[in-house]
Amino acid sequence: MKIGLVDVDGHSGFPNLALMRLSAWHRAQGDDVEWWNGFTRYDRVYLSKVFTFTLDFDTVINADEIITGGTGYKDYTSLPPEVEAMPPDYSIYPHYRRAIGFLTRGCIRDCPWCVVPRKEGYIRPAAAWEEIRRPDSREIIFLDNNVLASGHGLEQIGRMGGEPVWVDFNQGLDARLITPETAALLAGLRWIRFVRLSCDTSAMLPVIEQATAYLREAGVAPSRFWAYVLVQDVADAHQRVLALEGMGVTAFAQPYRDYDGREPSGEQRAFARWVNVRSVHKSCTWENYNDIRRRPRNGR
Repeated sequence: MKIGLVDVDGHSGFPNLALMRLSAWHRAQGDDVEWWNGFTRYDRVYLSKVFTFTLDFDTVINADEIITGGTGYKDYTSLPPEVEAMPPDYSIYPHYRRAIGFLTRGCIRDCPWCVVPRKEGYIRPAAAWEEIRRPDSREIIFLDNNVLASGHGLEQIGRMGGEPVWVDFNQGLDARLITPETAALLAGLRWIRFVRLSCDTSAMLPVIEQATAYLREAGVAPSRFWAYVLVQDVADAHQRVLALEGMGVTAFAQPYRDYDGREPSGEQRAFARWVNVRSVHKSCTWENYNDIRRRPRNGR
């Protein structure tokens, strides 16, 4: 079979794990796999879209079968088990040098803004860390949604302690589950850069304060403390950012997007820029930045 792949979100940045697994599975069957191009006829083309706000792929595709999938298409199904079990085909993203994968799938929470409970269900083991590691890399990006809620996840973290691998849990760790014991496990890891937490509501502030205290006592450098800040009400998000910075935690603002892909407001976008562009953030307050952006461009 002639197989074409389309990374609808764009394959110049973070790789699409589903497409890498599909590529690996089809190649194992002896199929010819490549990125889709408009000059070729295919037996089957896969289009994968992670984000609802990504524009749909509206180019005519010459193929006997076209399959779409991913959260961006509001498709919450999983890959077939035999495909999900395949090691990713990193050759389709030759410039990406890190390993990616899941130790666990699912989550114990049911946050109203999160699609994970609907898509993945309750937390369960997915893989051992050795299965995710690439032979040509010592860096691993874990995509787990709540690894600390799983006994299997904690076991894997403990086993990685002291190993010559550098890690990042890029979806954020659940600060409510960081105890002195889990903090000690996390302190045993080599971090690529940040220990990522999440602060989606003001109720998380005292929880994060306690969690970072446990991490600090366990030996994690405070310069690694980092937190996602969900931005719905800008005034509330502003207070969370200030509180986090008072704890020594770097904040990263994420304007809320609903499942229909509606765009964030101009104020939400501006606030995220003020938080995330560090040169801007350090040069003025949010009030000053917001006032400046509201001024008429012609000065009147």
